[in-house]
Amino acid sequence: MTTGQRPTAQPGTGAEEPLPTLAEQMADQLGGWRGMLESSIPVVVFVVANIIGELRPAVIAAVGVAVLIAVLRLAQRRPVRHAVNGLFGIAIGAAIAWRSGDERDFYLPGILYGIGYGVALLVSAAIRQPLVGWIWSILVAKGASDWRQDPILVRTFTRLTVLWGVVWLAKVGVQAGLYLAHQDTALGVARLLLGYPPYVLLLLITVWTVRRVTRQTPEAPLTPQAPQAPVE
Repeated sequence: MTTGQRPTAQPGTGAEEPLPTLAEQMADQLGGWRGMLESSIPVVVFVVANIIGELRPAVIAAVGVAVLIAVLRLAQRRPVRHAVNGLFGIAIGAAIAWRSGDERDFYLPGILYGIGYGVALLVSAAIRQPLVGWIWSILVAKGASDWRQDPILVRTFTRLTVLWGVVWLAKVGVQAGLYLAHQDTALGVARLLLGYPPYVLLLLITVWTVRRVTRQTPEAPLTPQAPQAPVE
């Protein structure tokens, strides 16, 4: 799907490239249900293992599961982007928690990342360079940034960016409060509940809104209309 553009023709065929459906775009960004599940498993393992055992075995279990998921994806020749991203985040949190001896530090990188991401979203909207629009250009519009010349789309992406920033800071604020209150188990549960559900909702709103605005953009007439003769 493009932003404010007609579907592009395939070279040499004249055929229009079909727009990806909403489900296809969602699946690509989330890695499908399998990608969502696999990225959540290491956190679940850490929370459960930390409740029934000690910190370091829980860290080892979480990292081990994350590595196993990445290896299985490689062996099955499946895309590993989501698995690698998850492994990277788990590894950083595990290293900090291992060194400090405090299980809540396992979630600290995610909290700091969330704060930075939320602030970056709001700043980009304030300077009229909405981050959601640029991400859309990269992930959906194949690098095209024609939306910058469309005031309606610029306004749409700006509002969506503000929405993303507010929601992101709200959910990370809950986690930060639990972190400061030393509510380790509640923090793990909040990490899971405030992970994919808000992200999926925001993604649905974004895709639906941009598709709706793009389809409602009036097409300019291809030829000037002849003036009507005056009625006598």
